[in-house]
Amino acid sequence: MKLLKGLHHIAIICSDYQTSKHFYTTILGFDIIKEVYRKDRDSYKLDLSLHGEYVIELFSFPDPKPRPTQPEATGLRHIAFRVENIEEVITQLKSFHILTESVRIDEYTGMKFTFFRDPDDLPIELYQSIALK
Repeated sequence: MKLLKGLHHIAIICSDYQTSKHFYTTILGFDIIKEVYRKDRDSYKLDLSLHGEYVIELFSFPDPKPRPTQPEATGLRHIAFRVENIEEVITQLKSFHILTESVRIDEYTGMKFTFFRDPDDLPIELYQSIALK
């Protein structure tokens, strides 16, 4: 019997709430499920969905600690999102002045992928899940 039924969400702590909220909603296209200001913590909690599926829980806290490691260190390496056409997504990101790494080919699947960074330097991968002709 498998104990886990699926991914519930990814929690992200940001350093600038309004900048990250804009990035994940306006630029990447996540929908807001619920936004709560927690006065006792001077903190926001923003629940975001993608195509109706709850995916990201975005938090703000006063004076959060910076990310201590790069992707090859122990811990969460990156988050990855499936896309249909990686070049179209890269073009859209460039229109918001977001740079991506060069597109690479996964040596095992033959699919295209690339990385970019969120406002807090969190690595995000785009992975083209289908081969385009």
